Amino acid sequence: MNLQLSENDLAFRDEVRSFLRQNLTETLRRAGQLATSLFCDPKYSLEWQRILHNKGWVAPSWPVEYGGPGWNEVKRYIFEPNVPARMHRYSPR
Repeated sequence: MNLQLSENDLAFRDEVRSFLRQNLTETLRRAGQLATSLFCDPKYSLEWQRILHNKGWVAPSWPVEYGGPGWNEVKRYIFEPNVPARMHRYSPR
């Protein structure tokens, strides 16, 4: 079993990290850190959901035919740890 990421997966990881650097503002990041429950204030979480929606990443586990990105398990594995849990309602953390 090969557990190393493919070049395509590594490129996707870099895309995710770049997207977060460009779009997850310090205000949004801080709101996620300050949340006192599983979800942060809708003022911030809705803004973040709009950003993810515009990218096509709002529902990472959904297939393309239902409006998701159609990612496989590896891409979801790459995406989830990079997104602050309280800013992404689909995160298992």
